[in-house]
Amino acid sequence: MANIIDGKRIAGEIRQKLKEQTQEFFVKTNRKPGLAVILVGDDAASSVYVKNKIATCSEVGFYSNSCHLPASVTKKELLELIDTLNKDKNIDGILVQLPLPKHLDANEILAFIDPKKDVDGFSSVQAGNLMLGKDCLSACTPSGCIELIKSTGESIEGKHAVVVGRSNIVGKPLALLLLQHNATVTICHSKTKNLSAITKQADIIVGAVGIKDFIKGDMIKKGAIVIDVGINRVDGKLYGDCEFESCSKKASFITPVPGGVGPMTIAMLMANTLKAGNAS
Repeated sequence: MANIIDGKRIAGEIRQKLKEQTQEFFVKTNRKPGLAVILVGDDAASSVYVKNKIATCSEVGFYSNSCHLPASVTKKELLELIDTLNKDKNIDGILVQLPLPKHLDANEILAFIDPKKDVDGFSSVQAGNLMLGKDCLSACTPSGCIELIKSTGESIEGKHAVVVGRSNIVGKPLALLLLQHNATVTICHSKTKNLSAITKQADIIVGAVGIKDFIKGDMIKKGAIVIDVGINRVDGKLYGDCEFESCSKKASFITPVPGGVGPMTIAMLMANTLKAGNAS
């Protein structure tokens, strides 16, 4: 059976370290790192995510500004709020909680955030810096995945990593981060042929497609590290993209759902906010 990668514990260790670094930041700057979170509308899941982010800010000693706007907000009104936050010297990071109502273009809204405050790492500037191998604020979930892989004690260098999924939020940035750590990287997607033939070659396999139990145990190599990014809610229960029971019998290390990648995303968001503050 695979060793369980405890994302809750690892995220907790990162938050404790951030708490200490935040105190150092305050001594140096006489202010706390600041994160603004914008929530548009009343989506239940988004409200929970925002609440968790604000609570984590409090835990690590950050200043937080939670901005809740009605679903009917106009593009002009939302951009005016972002412009105010862009100019606010007490705010180091700005996050717009997705999804947005259909009348708002997420790409257009996110592009208006000052790239230096783009702690989600979604802007073309931060994504471009990641592509070029420059220092950047990299997307939070992929950054968390890298930390989870490192926690196994196994070196990423020289490993064959297969990322199943090519989203701009997880798949693509994670592939680039794995490349930076000298892995040989293959990206698989909905048009990939003979998927299992490729996944069986992976020393590290990442499921990021958003389909319950998509990756089965017979699709992975014995001893592989399995990172499950999927969060699929079925009948009130959470499932990953990797079928845990069968995959855990083949893998050397595996992340559970919940309790694996999820807690790392907010921890890395906090890390990006502090990094942005130190750079300002």
